[in-house]
Order: sequence, then C-alpha cells, then structure tokens
Amino acid sequence: MALFDLFLSRAIKRGEVTITYPDGTQRTFGTPDARLGHVGLRFTDKGAIRALVRDPGVGAAEMFMAGRMLVERGTLIDLLVLFTDNNRWEEGSTGLDSNWFGRMLAVARFKLGRYNSIRRSKHNVAHHYDIGNALYDLFLDADRQYSCAYFLDPANESLEQAQDDKKAHIAAKLAIRPGMRVLDIGCGWGGMALYLHQKTGADVLGVTLSEEQIKVARDRAAAAGVADKVKFELIDYREVTGTFDRIVSVGMFEHVGRENYRTFLKKCFDLLPQDGVLLLHTIGRAGAPGITDKFTDKYIFPGGYTPALSEILTASETLRWFTTDIEQLRLHYAYTLKHWYDRVVANRDAIVAMYDERFYRMWTWYLASFYVSFLNGILVNYQIQFARDRTALPITRDYMAEEERRLRAKP
Repeated sequence: MALFDLFLSRAIKRGEVTITYPDGTQRTFGTPDARLGHVGLRFTDKGAIRALVRDPGVGAAEMFMAGRMLVERGTLIDLLVLFTDNNRWEEGSTGLDSNWFGRMLAVARFKLGRYNSIRRSKHNVAHHYDIGNALYDLFLDADRQYSCAYFLDPANESLEQAQDDKKAHIAAKLAIRPGMRVLDIGCGWGGMALYLHQKTGADVLGVTLSEEQIKVARDRAAAAGVADKVKFELIDYREVTGTFDRIVSVGMFEHVGRENYRTFLKKCFDLLPQDGVLLLHTIGRAGAPGITDKFTDKYIFPGGYTPALSEILTASETLRWFTTDIEQLRLHYAYTLKHWYDRVVANRDAIVAMYDERFYRMWTWYLASFYVSFLNGILVNYQIQFARDRTALPITRDYMAEEERRLRAKP
C-alpha cells in the first residue's frame, strides 16, 4: 500500500479522495476544492490495489468492473474528473502515466496485430456494434447518432437538437448540389444518409460492416419511402466501386487502423470525380501520435486507434487534392458523452437485465473515461475537408455558415 499511497500523493493535489483499504483503515489525499469535491473509494482486497498500481488505466477499469474497487462517495464521473483534472493534458502533468517499463510493454502490445484486414475489420465492428440494438436505444438520440454531437448551447440544448445540429454542420461543409450522388462510409443506423437525402435530395449509398446496423438502416429507408434513393450495403469501404460526387465518413476512421490511413484516403480519392469533396469526421488526439490504451483495445474498440492530425495529413499528402478546411472540436464530444453516461446510469436495471452487472460497469467506465479524455485529456474531434480541384468549393468559409443556417431552418 505504500507504493499506492505514494502514487496518490503525487497524482492528487486539487480535490480530495478518501481511500478505504481492505483492512478498514482510511486515508485522505489532496486538498479541499469546491469545484472537484471529495470522492471516496473502497478496495475489497489487496490484489485490487496491486492490479491498479501495475497498470493504472486497465487495472482500475478491471477492478471497477469486477466490483473490487467501489466508489462510495460521489460518482464514477466525479472520481475520474478529479483524477484527470489534476493531470490535464495541456498542463503537461504526468502523475497518472505508467512507469517507463509499462510504457514499453504498452507500445510493444500495440504494435502486435495491428493489421485490419477486411475479415478482421468485420470481426472488430461486430464486437462493438452487433451486441444488440436495444442497448443503443437506451442512451442514443432517436436518430441513433453514435458520434460527437455539435452543441450551440451546451447548458440548455438537448442531445437530440445537438445531433441534428451536427448533421447540419457536416452537410453544410459537403456543399451538396441537386442531382449529386453521396457515399456515407460507416453509415451506422442510417441517420446521416437519410438526413442528407431529406435535406438536399441527393442519392445516398451508405456502407457498413455491422449486420445489426444495416437491418435498421434499410428498414428506416423503406419506412420513409426512399429506399430507391437511400441505399445501404454490407460491404467494406475497400470494396466499394463507382463514382460519388461527395463522400462523408463520420466516426469510422477510428476503426481503419493506422496502417490503412493512406489506403482509406486513396480509396476515397479514387471514388471522387475531379470536382469531388470528402468530409472526414473522426476522433483524434491533440498531440503527437501515440497508442490505444489497453482497456479500449481489449474491451471496447479492438483494432481501433485515434489519429494525430499529423498522421491524417501525412497519409494524404501524396494524393493530388487539397485540404480545404480543418476544424478541431474540443469539448463537443465531452458534452455528448455526458448525455450518454447519464442515460446509461438512468437505465441501469434494464442494461443489467439484458447483460449483467459487469457489463454495465464496463459500459459506464467506457463512457466516463472517454468523457474525461475529452474534458481533460488528449482527445478531440477533427473535421477535415478534402477537394480534388482547387475550384470545387467557394474560396471563403462563408458558404458553410449560410448553408448551415438554411439547413437548420428547413423542415
């Protein structure tokens, strides 16, 4: 416990955390802070503490999932906010970093098995997205937008409104004209594709590797009477053929794998005509290239990796197109994840009944840990626009704001 105490004394300066050890003794670390409050943790056995010290990231997650680390004062989000606020990325804090040997092992683990073949990509997608649509119905908005929303008024705006505003924000950047054909790579449950057709009249093809998602997407298109205009295929992006005036990809690039970045971008380039445009929306990291943490890779998004901006641009620089716009969304995903977390907590009994207590704990840890990664950590969202011809888009960004206002006003 001495090593654990040393870790906490270094990591916690603002706010307080009280630890109840397996033998019943207690110790408090930090200093009072009204903003961060006072959190209480209890460990059921010494092995749980050793697991956390060996690897704070995955060790803490697994002990929480197993019920061996219990939050007894405050909530899980309170706990993670307190720890990460003391170690904000932009402040250069390192109190939560693994030791050098742990970092070496993490890098070695990450480099093994990184190749996302078509078969492996489908397996990775199924691991997360084919676990049952009923779960997603409990915490997503009605349109099932499972990506970063766009908040104009975070304090007062509903998740549903923010997701609708996200679609308008993206559609405006695509600058779709009547008669265009659009490809949606990683179309999810079909919401973006249906929105683009409804708002612009474009013909849209959505592609996904999730068998659960495509069933819902096709049913939605049929119910809306637009199945001839909005189509969905169960196919890997590498197997798509044809030409598309516009390509949009929202929340899918994170699953491509770093070794496939140029493959993905070259495929998009080849599918576009000379005046074609790609809008890429992806989670990214604010700093230099890194690795995927062990918890996310093992339990949530196997094969996934969040890119640094430099990695995306490096992969695109040999293609003869123009990076016509880059926007970094910093806090929007934190607000989104907080809505999702609150809805999951509110539906605890239903989720435990569908799966079990361990799954519920895993899912809340996933959402809470991603929330603080956007709030205090290295994660951000990027929207990057590429155009094959320098004259394909207006030369100022004014058209984006004008079209966005029009789309929001259009029923």
